[in-house]
Amino acid sequence: MPAFDLPPTELAHHRPAPDEPGDFDAFWRETLAGPPAGELLVSAHPVETGLRLTRTWDVTFRGFGGDPVRAWFSRPAGVDAPLPAVVEYAGYGRGRGLPHERLTWVAAGYAHLLMDNRGQGDQYGCGGDTPDPHATAPGGPGPAARGLLDPHDHHYRRLITDAVRAVATVRTLPGVDPARVAAVGNSQGGGLALAVAGLVPDLAAALVSAPLLCGIRRALDLTDAGPYGEIAAYLSVHRGAESAAYRTLAYLEGVSFARRAQAPAHFGVGLRDTVCPPSGAYAAFNRYGELSGAEPRKEIHAYPFNGHEGGDAVHVRRQLAWLAAVWGTD
Repeated sequence: MPAFDLPPTELAHHRPAPDEPGDFDAFWRETLAGPPAGELLVSAHPVETGLRLTRTWDVTFRGFGGDPVRAWFSRPAGVDAPLPAVVEYAGYGRGRGLPHERLTWVAAGYAHLLMDNRGQGDQYGCGGDTPDPHATAPGGPGPAARGLLDPHDHHYRRLITDAVRAVATVRTLPGVDPARVAAVGNSQGGGLALAVAGLVPDLAAALVSAPLLCGIRRALDLTDAGPYGEIAAYLSVHRGAESAAYRTLAYLEGVSFARRAQAPAHFGVGLRDTVCPPSGAYAAFNRYGELSGAEPRKEIHAYPFNGHEGGDAVHVRRQLAWLAAVWGTD
């Protein structure tokens, strides 16, 4: 698939006006206000994985509405000192899978929390374990369109809240340095990591690849692939619902979260990505940290001949080197 979005020279300076409701901050303050009912950490049980160099716990914490959210917490075996922690968010349609599937960050010497996606996990990978008991509002069958007509009902309001609570949870777990927590994700996970960067002011780093939910209005004009296609399919049936849908999506816009972020950030994007068009990632990158008072350290890596996979393992190698430099662990 040839490049279909803006040319690289325009992407480098792509800074569209924010599509942001006036009560964006109030909406998220209200959503995140106060601790969840009961203790944040519900349980953490060690599990046998067959891996000698890694220890893993099956974690349950309270997410949106106090709902139980599952996660895998892993750390290098035989290391007792507090470690920096990486909180990772999975892609669209994936669950947390099995604990031995994602070992890169543990092998690099970090503690690692992999959050399950509520109400997802049935499209790819090895499944998930977290239902979404609030998925009853009008909307399409896919998470991207669930509750599309009201921002209070949308699936991503709940999932982003879970993502924020995952950071708070990892800081309570044994052997974690609470001052050094990074949010990491690709695609939907990248969108969640970016939202967390905008909502958690003391996050230590954000690593964002091919982020979903960035430049949403433009993405809906450019592509019918993936989650954006689910939104378009819903609107093709519910003619006249566009205004309500756009209002809801404005509260989920990654560029708005990026503007409020303060943590150092590392971005990756494939310029032939038709699932999450690259103009969205550049819009978020170019406005990243602009409301923080002092522009955070940030960099972006583009892969001109790659699609949604972006730089794949090459990009992960860059992420590892960058995070080690930011935290002084290299």
